[in-house]
Amino acid sequence: METINNPEFSTKRLASLDFMRGIIMFLLALEAAGLYDVLQDVTEDHWLSGLISQFHHHPWNGLRFWDLIQPGFMFMAGIAMAYSISGMKSRDMSTSSRTIKILKRCGWLFFWGVLIYAVKKDGLAFELWNVLTQLSFTIAVAYLIFEWQTKKQILFSIGLLLLTEILYRFMDVSGYNQPFVNQYNFGNYMDMLLMGKINRGGWVAINCIPTAVHTIAGALVGKLLMSNEPDKPKKLLIWGVAALVTGYGMDMLGITPIIKRIATSAFTIASLGWCLLGLAACYYFVDVKGNKKGLTFFNVLGMNSIFIYLFFEIVGGKWFNGYISTITKGLLHPFTAENGIGIISSIFIFLIEWKMCEFLYKKKIFFRL
Repeated sequence: METINNPEFSTKRLASLDFMRGIIMFLLALEAAGLYDVLQDVTEDHWLSGLISQFHHHPWNGLRFWDLIQPGFMFMAGIAMAYSISGMKSRDMSTSSRTIKILKRCGWLFFWGVLIYAVKKDGLAFELWNVLTQLSFTIAVAYLIFEWQTKKQILFSIGLLLLTEILYRFMDVSGYNQPFVNQYNFGNYMDMLLMGKINRGGWVAINCIPTAVHTIAGALVGKLLMSNEPDKPKKLLIWGVAALVTGYGMDMLGITPIIKRIATSAFTIASLGWCLLGLAACYYFVDVKGNKKGLTFFNVLGMNSIFIYLFFEIVGGKWFNGYISTITKGLLHPFTAENGIGIISSIFIFLIEWKMCEFLYKKKIFFRL
């Protein structure tokens, strides 16, 4: 892991990417602070419960807003990689040096991804289901084909989706030969081989194969944004709509269901469509129209996404959240209902984490792998 303390660092970045990343980190930080769980309890049997459910993963066949967070990470990682490679080339860094730097970054992502969930109450564990371990694979794949022609990269991406379909549909492993059934599919079988266990929620490690398409697409979009081509937001919009029609169409026609937990091809394509539309909106609003004022609140999180993610996953979940919640409950218990205390505690936890990022932001210290 390295820190960057450079007064010119922020001026060389794609503003809309930091804004979009900041929004995602803002939502993730609120989730890590426990806000959505408290709101789910508060809105039970209320019409707002449908809205709050959008901030939890769909149980299986379907797509909720929260299912787009990880694809967004994968997608933005590809865009950032394109800008990073462009910067390395501008400094005349050799191909071998670039490769070592990118693969080293992937190694760190894998290390932290494993470490986050390695320590359990009943001992050490080895898990490959989280976003960082998945990213370590998707970035490596996207980098290895980065210099290919666009058409070849698209064909390669289609090949990854076809490979996913083949693995789930035609690998006839006893007990794991039901393609889209939770706990009985080929992804679960691979988890037994890799980790000796199956995720109770249905997540599988080989999600990294189809979701590599998100990172490859992000790298292609990064190249587009750095080019002199006209109507960039329009192109992103067209591609996004086409992906949405394809992904949702596959689900509605019964070809392949949209299932986030095993990253089916239909889910991968549909979620990519939403990522493209989200970036198109952010790019048009921030970079094209120049609306860069007032974005600091999100940029503070977006420019230190690795730091805050590791903080609330390691420190927050294992100690910090409980410590702050205990203080808040002790102070507010005589005056506030239990659910109210939960909401206030979650917001307070988030604000402290945001202030940490603001401190680093003001000091122009940015952590990256």
